[in-house]
Amino acid sequence: MPKRFIVDEGKLPFAYALRGVAARGYGSGDFRADMGAGLTVGIVALPLSIALAIASGAPPQWGLFTAIVAGTVVALTGGSMHSVTGPTAAFVVILAPITTRFGLSGLLVATFMAGLILVAMGLLRMGRLIQFIPYPVTTGFTAGIGVTIAVLQLGDFLGLGSLQGEDIWNRLADLSQRFLQMSLPDIAVGVFSLALLIFTPRLTKKVPAPLVAVVLAALAGFLMTQAGLEVATIDTRFGGIPAVPPTPLLPWTVEGGFDFASLSELAPSAVAIAMLGAIESLLCAVVADGMTGSRHDPDSELVGLGLGNLIVPFFGGFAATGAIARTATGVRAGGRTPVAAVIHSVFLLVVVLALAPLLGSIPMAAMAALLLVVAWNMADARHFARMLRISPRSDITVLLVCFFLTVVFDMVVAVAVGVVLAAFLFMRRMVEISGAKLIGDAHGHSGEGLPPGVVFYDIAGPLFFGAAEKALGALTTVGGEVHTVIIDLEDVPAVDATGLVALESTLEHLHGLGIKVILTGVQTQPQRAFARAGLVDVPGKLEIDNNVGDTIERVIAEVGEAPPA
Repeated sequence: MPKRFIVDEGKLPFAYALRGVAARGYGSGDFRADMGAGLTVGIVALPLSIALAIASGAPPQWGLFTAIVAGTVVALTGGSMHSVTGPTAAFVVILAPITTRFGLSGLLVATFMAGLILVAMGLLRMGRLIQFIPYPVTTGFTAGIGVTIAVLQLGDFLGLGSLQGEDIWNRLADLSQRFLQMSLPDIAVGVFSLALLIFTPRLTKKVPAPLVAVVLAALAGFLMTQAGLEVATIDTRFGGIPAVPPTPLLPWTVEGGFDFASLSELAPSAVAIAMLGAIESLLCAVVADGMTGSRHDPDSELVGLGLGNLIVPFFGGFAATGAIARTATGVRAGGRTPVAAVIHSVFLLVVVLALAPLLGSIPMAAMAALLLVVAWNMADARHFARMLRISPRSDITVLLVCFFLTVVFDMVVAVAVGVVLAAFLFMRRMVEISGAKLIGDAHGHSGEGLPPGVVFYDIAGPLFFGAAEKALGALTTVGGEVHTVIIDLEDVPAVDATGLVALESTLEHLHGLGIKVILTGVQTQPQRAFARAGLVDVPGKLEIDNNVGDTIERVIAEVGEAPPA
């Protein structure tokens, strides 16, 4: 039985998955399983990588270079045993505007900047923080991205070429102006490809639907061309795909160079790439863990993803992240380790070197059809409608805001607002789960077995921002004949700076009334916070202990029993 790999929290978050393989051992059976899975994933990734590069405004071979270089680097340095990294549809809505505005060099520089941010996030061990982004935020992003990608593909699907404009409204306006110029042969190829992509999985799952659709669409396009009908292909649009491997280059020198004065304008896009890449890659790792029972290291995954995005621009590749569909395909095909992802990259390299001329015959309408299916799966209209039906109103608001911002503006704005909304939603949840119960009369009249003049105040939930004022607010009404207030913190797992300030203000108010306060049931984290804040025992004014029962018994012994009801 292979050794189980145990996480060493003290180690630098780097190459967690590869260390796991080394710790448990790697045999010929593992290699055979990874070989089969890697080839299967490579077949699926081939048309997708080309299509996503075209949709992002980059040459088609750049998508393959991204899958080859980033796929290898992240597999060897990341934190997931099964994730497959490459270009993904989620990035299209960020990358296409960057290419339009800053050119191809700007696309590569933005990828490099995002890589730096991701490495920093991993080294600062922020991987687990991504898990706290609420589901409505990610669902709104994903559905909005699906709609935007679908609009982007309409030009090639209808034979009009790329739609012009930086936002969805300009592209739709361009579509309406040129709609009557659409090409029937291209539409025919697009519909044919779409039908193959939809119905092939229902007939067989042994052959990837994208492979069937692309091969048959290329054949259909060739026959139409022989019959005198014009069909747009990668050859006619881009001059084909060169049979060369990823070649070293300087990102800022591509296509006329990059104006470094524009770095500040490019920075928000780089942050959006990093945030979306982190979310999607960690979600991909979680999906893989659920399918295999393995365990990923989120911080190591962010470092690996960052390194991949740092290196890939120097080989003509752009932003990459964990691809859920390709990862799931690899798991279902029997992949066991990151070696499967490396084999997928090697397969793509061999295809580029050996079959590049054939790839040029793929119709653009077939690429558009492939991305239309991806967009439909991302939008998941049925699930989106269900979320609107069953979610609380606050979640619905966040979901719709993120969706419309993604569609109407862009992902840079959507990510920024989505993170802020996530914080507000978190604060609201903290307020909702935090509560307090005042036992006994606020003026010290006996109740619940307490001696006269003693008030018992039970707080439940963390004393965080937003929740602290709610939890401690009732103590400002204490007065009358009260001489002792017992505050039960047994159900308070944590306190932050806001909670400390609110507690200190409450203590100051009660001490000003001559009331002694006993903080009891104090847990480990609040104890450390109180010590750093200088909250210590002060005879006659403040006591701090960690046992609620002992505290009540001592107070009863000191003050006397409560009178019978």
